[in-house]
Amino acid sequence: GLLGHLEMLEMRAHEAAMKQQEKEQQEEKLARLKARVEELRLQRDELRAKVDLQEKQLEKEGATTDPAQASPKAVLQWKIKSLQAMLRVFYLTGISGKLTRHGTCFCISTAYEGTYLDSYYLDLLTKSEVQIYRHSVPPFIPLEQIAKQYLQTDIRRFLSVLSDHLNAYAGRRYQADQLQEHFSDQIKGTLQRNSLCNLLVFNYNVSSGSKTFPFNARLLYGDLCRSLPTEVIVSCTSDAPASLTEAATAHSDLFRRVPLHKAFLSFSSAGET
Repeated sequence: GLLGHLEMLEMRAHEAAMKQQEKEQQEEKLARLKARVEELRLQRDELRAKVDLQEKQLEKEGATTDPAQASPKAVLQWKIKSLQAMLRVFYLTGISGKLTRHGTCFCISTAYEGTYLDSYYLDLLTKSEVQIYRHSVPPFIPLEQIAKQYLQTDIRRFLSVLSDHLNAYAGRRYQADQLQEHFSDQIKGTLQRNSLCNLLVFNYNVSSGSKTFPFNARLLYGDLCRSLPTEVIVSCTSDAPASLTEAATAHSDLFRRVPLHKAFLSFSSAGET
């Protein structure tokens, strides 16, 4: 009766208030994380400038010394100083490392939206020519191609590009996992993805009121250093009304700009509204 209806309305109002409170807390947390990221970026830039200055000083010291007269011990010390400087500059970018008997072992940590994910290891030989001794990088990451382009000429650039690839892959995989874990009731069938997670194909339903509307999505990540798709195709049935076609276009635009699980969260909120 009326009392039951009022109780239902109170329950919905309470749930809406809780969701609003949770949303505000998430926004505050996101703002704090963004501020922390900016702070770390400034520290990284300052540290990078110091390291660049130190490297220039080391180069000057090396230039003033006759290479023919330089002892093997002096050359080794110069290499160690250069490696230590590089390790310091990478510390704030998710890349850490330590000197080993054979060269250097790097650890590349990945994260997405403040969530730490996997870490990958790279053991380099740095005696005469820089070589990859062993690693835990997935086989579908173009490690050989990146190494061929940068490893011998710019090891800093090599690590930075490899980190971009690994973080983008981790971000794409994280979004797909979140979609399957939290929105399985909206996904129809199986979410299809390849090992690199740069191609996702799935069917999904969006409810509005008492009606459910089916869509098909194909997301292509043409840039392997990005965690958002470069090409999105969202379609519905050929006999769908014009409003549904417009919704498919809106979904396509949203998938390009927003992480996949957050886009579906917005669908759920819109359906409740």
